[in-house]
Amino acid sequence: MKKLKLYEKFIFIINSLMAFALFLSYVLPYIEPKKFAVLSVLSLAVPFLIIVNILFVIYWLLKVKKQLLVSLVVLALGYTYVFSLYKLTSSKNVDDNENISVMNYNVRLFNVFDWIDDPNLRKNMSQFITDKNPDILCMQEYRPDDEINFSAYPYKHIELSGKKVKNGQAIYAKFPIINSGSIEFPNTSNNAIFADIVKGVDTIRVYNLHLESSRIDPNAEEFSKENSQNLFKRVSSTFKMQQSQTEQFLAHKNKSPYKTIISGDFNNTAYSYVYKEIKGDMKDAFKYAGNGFGRTFDFKFFPVRIDFVLVDDAFDINAFKTFDVKYSDHYPVMAKVKLK
Repeated sequence: MKKLKLYEKFIFIINSLMAFALFLSYVLPYIEPKKFAVLSVLSLAVPFLIIVNILFVIYWLLKVKKQLLVSLVVLALGYTYVFSLYKLTSSKNVDDNENISVMNYNVRLFNVFDWIDDPNLRKNMSQFITDKNPDILCMQEYRPDDEINFSAYPYKHIELSGKKVKNGQAIYAKFPIINSGSIEFPNTSNNAIFADIVKGVDTIRVYNLHLESSRIDPNAEEFSKENSQNLFKRVSSTFKMQQSQTEQFLAHKNKSPYKTIISGDFNNTAYSYVYKEIKGDMKDAFKYAGNGFGRTFDFKFFPVRIDFVLVDDAFDINAFKTFDVKYSDHYPVMAKVKLK
């Protein structure tokens, strides 16, 4: 520190704080939000912390200063975090006639309140789904809309709630659904639904999971106006609800006798307690076959991945893609999986 200029000392102090925050975040998946809700909020900032610490390493490297070791060591200790944020490898894409394509998409009510100023949005979204033609389509914040063409799907399971604008979750499938149902979370319109889908001689249980939203406005201007105390309080409360919802969901899932796919909007990152609990020993399709940041939510400040497709060990993951289409505040993702 003695050889550093005054402004460099200030930068190093900020660097040390960011490195400590990232190091602290490594334990977040193991901390129950019900016990340490405020601390669990830090999981939302992990992508930002990773990017900032990488920038600090580059800064000190260009300065040829040993201070780069602070962030470098912390990043090295959490290398699995770093590669969970950004996949350097190219996307895996194995064509196989036995592939089952699964798309997850939070459709945000098909823009019924014109959040996005585009008169052709529903038409374009319908065409997008038709073009990608997934075998199984899971949607959150779904509402019935005659402008969206689902004629390719003879089977479906939909659960709606609400008075003015009925909305909820939907599963559309090209294969027969022999059983379906809903896991109703208390005191919220969010829930999980499931469908038992027959593919050949196999029955697959597909869950469509929508955990409680933290209601963070992705608009940069609106976000900057947020009162930090209110934001932390609201997000902390949300994470407690998410933990309860996760426990209820897992109690149902653990009774399932079938091979399982979990698709959904977790409203939380891959660095969170709820993600760790839901994932368990399942496989995250992005980690196996995706590339780049894999962001699924249109947040202005840094890439956020909160929408997932998870499969159990009965499946091979042959492809994964995040589509950069602006028809919602979420980006659709699609995995191609094959039964072993």
